[in-house]
Amino acid sequence: MRVAFAGTPEFALPALAALLAQHSIVGVLTQPDRPRGRGRRLAASPVKIAAQSHQLPLAQPQTLRSAAGRAPLEAWRPQVLVVVAYGLILPPEVLALPPLGCINIHASLLPRWRGAAPVQRAILAGDTETGVTIMQMDSGLDTGPVLLQQRLAISASHTSGSLGDALSTLGAAALLEALDGLAAGTLRASPQPPEGVTYAPRIEKAEARIDWSRDALEIERQIRAFNPWPVAETVLDGEPLRILAAEAEPATPQLENSDKSDDPGAIIGVQGDFMRVRCGRGCLRVTHVQRPGRRRVAVRDYSHSVALTGRRLG
Repeated sequence: MRVAFAGTPEFALPALAALLAQHSIVGVLTQPDRPRGRGRRLAASPVKIAAQSHQLPLAQPQTLRSAAGRAPLEAWRPQVLVVVAYGLILPPEVLALPPLGCINIHASLLPRWRGAAPVQRAILAGDTETGVTIMQMDSGLDTGPVLLQQRLAISASHTSGSLGDALSTLGAAALLEALDGLAAGTLRASPQPPEGVTYAPRIEKAEARIDWSRDALEIERQIRAFNPWPVAETVLDGEPLRILAAEAEPATPQLENSDKSDDPGAIIGVQGDFMRVRCGRGCLRVTHVQRPGRRRVAVRDYSHSVALTGRRLG
């Protein structure tokens, strides 16, 4: 099958690799190079780097709304356009271009978590299950009919990074299955149900600041959801401190009222590999932190150079 591919971040790479193994990729669309790092130098996207390594035709239009932006895609004459975390809106002219349409891998079980940050929002909400949806794209925000879905349990150890990696691999396999079904004419798209619609807006860096008056389990999910970006953050004696890994202490329903704290953020003490921090309800066991300009360290090592017990975060 003649496949064009549109994607930008690392999440899209497993799908691109899977297509390379089984289909003819006639061209790749990715976002223009963006300034990154402290020097703000222009850097290529992971998809661009992969496309160049395989000597694939490549285009980086600023927009697909113009005839000039669409020209490379039209010249490639794809049977289908596969879109994975591309980042540009597809106008009607693009949606109607491939005979088999535009196929998207979305990292949730639609219609739950439509939008830009489904992986992080699922963890923040305490979902126990997510998955990938292969859908036919339409003009709405992740509203297109569903071709197939694959489910995945969310474990207590998943960060948005590790969960995203698992979903990208799962999505690549599901994509190949969907393309086989489309080519054979055996796969039919089903409209998304009107019930259960939720939205996953883009993550804002301000969301990473920890509010220690919240429940310990909520803070734990915040830390997992914002790893590797933007990374949950607090303050210790006026200096920012990133919290990279932590877990809530087991709940004690019989002591629910006494679990409420009037001193959230207080560091109770360092025990083995973690420091215990009071939260609005319950305690959090913080295991890994990072100071500005420093590397990630285990709390055990951090506590050797910084007195922690009795101090307060936030």
